[in-house]
Amino acid sequence: MKIFRYGAKGSEKAGVILNEKKYDVSEGNFQYNRDFFANTANLEKLQAYVEKNSETLKEIDVNERIGTPLETPSKILCVGLNFDDHVKETNLQQAAEPIVFMKSVSAFNGPFDGITLPKNSVKSDWETELAIVIGKKASYVSEEEALDYVFGYVLHNDVTEREFQIERGGTWDKGKGCDTFAPIGPFIATKDEIQDVDNMRIWLKLNGELMQDGNTSDFIYRVPKLISYLSQFMSLLPGDIISTGSPAGSGMGKSPQRFLRDGDIIEYGIEGLGSGKQVVSAYSLS
Repeated sequence: MKIFRYGAKGSEKAGVILNEKKYDVSEGNFQYNRDFFANTANLEKLQAYVEKNSETLKEIDVNERIGTPLETPSKILCVGLNFDDHVKETNLQQAAEPIVFMKSVSAFNGPFDGITLPKNSVKSDWETELAIVIGKKASYVSEEEALDYVFGYVLHNDVTEREFQIERGGTWDKGKGCDTFAPIGPFIATKDEIQDVDNMRIWLKLNGELMQDGNTSDFIYRVPKLISYLSQFMSLLPGDIISTGSPAGSGMGKSPQRFLRDGDIIEYGIEGLGSGKQVVSAYSLS
């Protein structure tokens, strides 16, 4: 199943995608929050509701805003340098273990909402990534059982301010967690929808020019490893997001380097997870 949310920010309603069309299910009192993901019975109830009301479900107007496909999670975890080609283009060193950082929940953003460049930003960049949505609490899980904790997968643009991230010292978080820097969606695909998570094309265009064209087959650390690894350090809660890293093609890896500017248009996607689009705007007090 593919689930999404639509409507004005802060007032989004639940929906499902059936045969490429979007339908409202909010009358069934479904909300895609932590409680929903925590209980597999909720997905079963949603499926039953859709089947029972398939003839009367309201189709969503194409002009409706598509929001984040879930309510704000407890945390957005990210893995850096998980593709060899991206490691090489950044001239950064691959660590012996996965590189982990967090994006602030205030960065959480819809897949078609704009990206606002931070005040004093000069090196804001793009990174298309596959993200995991956790379905039940995971603590100290093994790689063998890790996929049992997955609810589904979602598209993520890990927008990054490189000067804040690298040149200003300290941890990466301050270059990763700026407002609007975590566009998520347009929908979550339940794990049964994805035939092979290790073979999904990842792409991104900037102003119509192809910048990223990779595949999850090139992961250094695969999904079960990442879930198991992160669960050794913290509990992963229902609805938590784990972003798995980006292939080559980021702006900092270009020669000459290329970074986001006011008016730029980013389009990106992952096979099986749809696409997103953001217009970039300069910081403004208004």
